[in-house]
Amino acid sequence: MRVLLADDHDLVLETLASFLKAEGGFEVETCGSLDAACEKISNDIAYDLVLLDYTMPGMDGLDGLKKAIDASFGRPVAMMSGTASKVIAQDAIDAGAIGFLPKTMAAKSMVNAVKFMAMGETYVPLDFLNAEEEVAEIPLAKQLSEREHQVLGGLCRGLSNKEIARELDLQEVTIKLHVKTLCRKIDAKNRTQAAMIAKEAGLF
Repeated sequence: MRVLLADDHDLVLETLASFLKAEGGFEVETCGSLDAACEKISNDIAYDLVLLDYTMPGMDGLDGLKKAIDASFGRPVAMMSGTASKVIAQDAIDAGAIGFLPKTMAAKSMVNAVKFMAMGETYVPLDFLNAEEEVAEIPLAKQLSEREHQVLGGLCRGLSNKEIARELDLQEVTIKLHVKTLCRKIDAKNRTQAAMIAKEAGLF
């Protein structure tokens, strides 16, 4: 089985690659960004599985997943993350990922999951999907009011102020004020960065 691992953390790459190689039957290549992964995929290398880190350079959330899927000519692409929530995991599956692996998985379980996905089977750990979301425990969530939380959710979906205003039945100027306030609270320079911070924190 040919596997491409893409992650900007060398320790993660080395650990998972060494476990796969030790298992036998795996040919493993690694890289540290989405661009590098897409370049390898486009070199006509038929990987049985491409495994992407959710927050590595170039990913921009699920947009990077879609780019990799488009480049892979129908070959399986999966995601892994140490911070993403089960909502993001489900969104990744809905977007076409063959699986989602939390980095908290035991190495042996991760190897088995890679085997499973490389054979074309969808995999997400049941205990991860069934775990209770602890949104209140995410520090970012505690900083925001309920309304700011709703507005931030709109930003994460790429909505404009006018679209968020229509959805929440508020004035556009009110949404603009909420965006300004929540950006200040979470130390974001703009709405795009606010959405990225929220996604990386596992809030959406």
